[in-house]
Amino acid sequence: MIIGVGIDVVQVDRIERALARTPTLADRLFTPGERESTRSESLAARFAAKEAVAKALGAPGGLRWTDAEVVNDPSGRPRLVLHGGVADEAAAQGITTWHLSLSHDGGVATAVVVAEA
Repeated sequence: MIIGVGIDVVQVDRIERALARTPTLADRLFTPGERESTRSESLAARFAAKEAVAKALGAPGGLRWTDAEVVNDPSGRPRLVLHGGVADEAAAQGITTWHLSLSHDGGVATAVVVAEA
């Protein structure tokens, strides 16, 4: 059963400017593993995924950006790993499976998330 769906779109240059303006922002938004990618498109897509997760959960307060982590499985497919408050909220809602799709083209990054029980 689908519990929630989230989608988000981010301008890649907006992320580039924000990270250049505030160098410590990357530490607040991205996990160490996510920060290994220095490609702006990749970081923008991961930011969009975090926003999409929050939307799928119904945008509850108190969530930390780094509690939703985008990792790649051995084939390169992105998947979500949840920690802390995001994991707690997902468990409280009965969410057991997450589906994630990321894309970027033409200076825009997007993410779609489906939360399933």
